[in-house]
Amino acid sequence: MSKPPITVSSLDLERLETLLESADGASFPGRPQLQAELDRAEIVEPADMPPNVVSMNSTVKFSIQETGKEFCLTLVYPRDAGSTPNAISIFAPVGSALLGLSVGTELAWPVPGGGSMTVRVAEVVYQPERAGELHR
Repeated sequence: MSKPPITVSSLDLERLETLLESADGASFPGRPQLQAELDRAEIVEPADMPPNVVSMNSTVKFSIQETGKEFCLTLVYPRDAGSTPNAISIFAPVGSALLGLSVGTELAWPVPGGGSMTVRVAEVVYQPERAGELHR
């Protein structure tokens, strides 16, 4: 299955690249996959972010196709994962898979221990860029 196109804001890209170069980022097991996604992403200015795309700090309804389970979580940086309710870190496999996807697209993502899961985006409930919060 080919990967769907993804879109990432220039601000998210800058913050994520800084994070991946940090000590925490260097030891993050999914680093190569996340870096590969960032490398293939279409980069846009925050003001030009399509409203149906998952960006950092977006709240997104999604499902895992293999289990049929549905979730509504906010995609956050690792430092915010403990303090944000219903948060998922960009360093979690699902978090890395969600970044940049648009509503209706899905992406197969490797999981620890082998195998993969397919994440499908149902709705972007909240997106900072759409709300006019371009520097969140």
